[in-house]
Order: sequence, then C-alpha cells, then structure tokens
Amino acid sequence: MINRELIRLKVVQLVYAYYQNEGKTQDVAEKELHFSLQKAYELYKYLLNTLVEIRRYAERRVEGSRHRAQLMKSGGADIADVRLAENKLLLMLEDNKALADYRETKSDWEEEPMLIKSLYNAFVESEAFKEYLDGGENSFESERRIICVLYKKVIAENEELDDVLEVHSLYWNDDRHVVDTFVMKTLKRFAETTSPEQPLLPDYDSERDREFAVTLFRETILRADETRRYIADNCKNWEYSRLAMMDVVIMQIALTEMLVFPEIPATVTISEYLDLARVYSTPRSPGYINGLLDHILKAMREEGILMK
Repeated sequence: MINRELIRLKVVQLVYAYYQNEGKTQDVAEKELHFSLQKAYELYKYLLNTLVEIRRYAERRVEGSRHRAQLMKSGGADIADVRLAENKLLLMLEDNKALADYRETKSDWEEEPMLIKSLYNAFVESEAFKEYLDGGENSFESERRIICVLYKKVIAENEELDDVLEVHSLYWNDDRHVVDTFVMKTLKRFAETTSPEQPLLPDYDSERDREFAVTLFRETILRADETRRYIADNCKNWEYSRLAMMDVVIMQIALTEMLVFPEIPATVTISEYLDLARVYSTPRSPGYINGLLDHILKAMREEGILMK
C-alpha cells in the first residue's frame, strides 16, 4: 500500500523537520520516517473500519426499530437501515480476518459514537444513496458500487473526520488523499465469492519500495552539500539564501533521487516533486523549481554526471 508517492511525501516532511531541529540525529530521523509510514498503513485499516462501524450502527437501528415494532404491534425498520446493515460488501469487511485482527487491538470508534452517527446520516441523506434505494437493485455489484460512491463522496471529503484524525495522529491528515485511493482500491477487490481470508493490501507494494524509502532519505542527508551546491550554483536572478527552505528541501530530494535511482526517468522525478511543491510551498514555487531543476539536469548531463 505504501507506494512511492506516499514515500516522497514522507521524505519531504521528515527531511524538512530534520533541518528545522538541529539537535535531531539522522538515526532518530530515520526511525521517525519508518514510524510515519507505518502510521499511514494504520490509517488505511482505520478508514476501512469506519465502514464496518457504520454498518454496525445501522444494524443497531434495525434491532431497535424491530423491538419497538414488537412492543407497539406496528411499524418496522427503515429500509435505509436494513440495506446498510445487510450490505454484502460491508458484511465481508466485518468478517475479514485481517481487519478483525486490527479491531482487536484498537478501540478507536468506541470513543467516537457521534462521528459514526454523523457519517451514517451523511450516507443515508446523500442523493446517491436515495437513488440507489429507489432503484431497488440489490446485487453484490450494486451494493459494492454504492459503498464506493458513498466512501468517495462522504468519507473522503468529511471535515469532521479530518478533525478526529488529527487528534489520533499528526501525520494522518497529510496522508488522507493518498490512503483514500488505496481504500477504494481495496473495496474494488472484493467479489461475491471473497472469503474472510482475503488479504488487505500489504504495507509496502514491494520490498524495493521499502528500500527506496530508506535510501532516498539517507542519501538526501548524506549528499546535502553536493545537491545544495548545484542549487546555489544554478540560481538565476535570485540569491540562494533567499530561497524558501521548503523549496530547497524539495529540490535537494529531487536531485538526490535523480542521482541515486538511475532507473527512474528524470521527468518523472521532477513531476512528482512539483506536485509536492504545489501543496507544501508558495504559489510561485512550482514554476521556479521546475525551471531550476531543468537547468541543473542539463548541466549534470553535460558534465557526464547524469546519463539519463
């Protein structure tokens, strides 16, 4: 699940923090990198579990409605509650062994019943869910499709959930946009015949990605003098000392990636870090970084330092 997009984001954050805290050692910073990446994987399971808790909330409402109906000899459970409580994909998630193992070690949602209620209400009040109920279809495919739509429209864009995540981990709000894509990918992997043994996505896409994270961070620190010299020597119409610290860090990591990972095209590297600059730096930074990295890249090629 932890892919290179997320790794680059984490390395930018942790390298920046490393330079902001002069007393921090490289070993301590590397441990923080590993910790923050594992927290992203925990967020992935946490968000999957929100769907389980919403289903359970709907089930409790069904049970309550049926109990009241027995006492009053009238009425019954709301169709929205029934359809969510009996949704096949949500039941599969609840039965999933890997997710059940996660719930045994966590009690996160027990502390946030109001949030689950709020998410449930947003689910059932959404136009997408109302249209789904009106359609009357209850195949596995339709039940999976509506949960994917609701996750994308309700959970992925929920500000109240953002506030809760920030309390749990300082890393999680920055991780949301990447982790949400992996939750969606996981939901789409479930089929009508899926068993409780269905694995979730692994923590890393591959062992090479795990190595990429450590090597990129470590080499960025070790090659700081070299990469910063390239930045300083190629600044155009701007003093190096006036560059934003975040811009320097982003370019430093990008140059390290170009030098250490010859299999990654330079254009891919530059594009990835421009995306991060758009989020973490000034409005003018992406254009400046793009021009400067392109100039440095040409200089490296002319010097024979970079062959790609």
